[in-house]
Amino acid sequence: MKSIPRLVLALALLAAACGSTAETDQTSDILNSGAGVRTVQPDVGAGLQADPPSDLVILDVRTPEEFSEVHLEGATLMNFYDGDFSDQLATLDPDVPYLVYCRSGNRSGQTVAMMEDLGFSDVSNVDGGIVAWLDDDLPVVQP
Repeated sequence: MKSIPRLVLALALLAAACGSTAETDQTSDILNSGAGVRTVQPDVGAGLQADPPSDLVILDVRTPEEFSEVHLEGATLMNFYDGDFSDQLATLDPDVPYLVYCRSGNRSGQTVAMMEDLGFSDVSNVDGGIVAWLDDDLPVVQP
């Protein structure tokens, strides 16, 4: 009977180790692949931000009020609710990498779909938005 709890502990440790390796691998894959539209966990997004490709654009698609409360370092604001939002997206360079986020992932998910339709080649959407980013205690700017 005592061996069962040890087995459960060993399996839990193995699963935890595999999870962190997978996230590290995902960050490396994204940095090395340079192509595709994908959803990434906040820690993978933070890895991209910490060691960015030279032309990475961090795109915040929340409102100016939300942005003024808290945002990612180096983020560019583009308000999803602007009437000409899709026209603004179309003016961006589709060949540079983007890290896109909103509050919870809804607006950024819609934005990433638009970007894909516009032919953007390298877009990472932060799963869960800045809420998940903050839940993971990742760095932000709070003016």
